[in-house]
Amino acid sequence: MYQIIPSKPNNISKINILLDQAFGTDRQKKTAYRLRDTVPAVQGLSFITVSDSDIIASLQFWPLLIKDNDRSYEALLLGPIAVNNDYRGQCIGLDLMAHGLQAAKEQGHSRVILVGDEIYYQKVGFTRSLALGLDMPGPVDKARLLAQELVPDAFKGVKGMISKIK
Repeated sequence: MYQIIPSKPNNISKINILLDQAFGTDRQKKTAYRLRDTVPAVQGLSFITVSDSDIIASLQFWPLLIKDNDRSYEALLLGPIAVNNDYRGQCIGLDLMAHGLQAAKEQGHSRVILVGDEIYYQKVGFTRSLALGLDMPGPVDKARLLAQELVPDAFKGVKGMISKIK
C-alpha cells in the first residue's frame, strides 16, 4: 500500500538518492536539467509516493517558456520522475504522474512537456505528435520529446524553442 503526498524541502536528500539510483550520478548533465538550473519547481506540484514512511517515488514540475520569434507560451516540464527499483512494475509511476497532471490542471496549467519513451508515457496521455514543432537547446533525441494538453487545443499553433523561465 502506498500514498501520494506533497513533497517537502526536507525530502530533497532522499529524493536525490532515489534520482541517482534511477538515472545515475551524471543525470544532471542531461539537457532537461539545464532547463531546471536556478529555477524553483512549481509550487504545489512536487509529489512523493510513500510506503511505510519510505519515499518510493518522486515527481516534480518546472516552469518553461516556448519561444517563437516574438511570441511565447507557458508550459510545464514534467520530471524527473523516479520509482525505487523494488517498486517498479506496480504502476506507481503512472499513478504519481496522473496525480501530478491532475493537480497541474487544477492549478490552471494547460501544456506539459517531457523527455522520455513515448510507449511508456502515452499511458498517461503524452504524445510525440504534439511536440513536433518544439525544439530544445542542447542535445536531445527529438523522438523522446513529448507533450500533453491539459486543456483541449493548448498546443494548437504552438512551436518554437523551449527555454527556462528566468
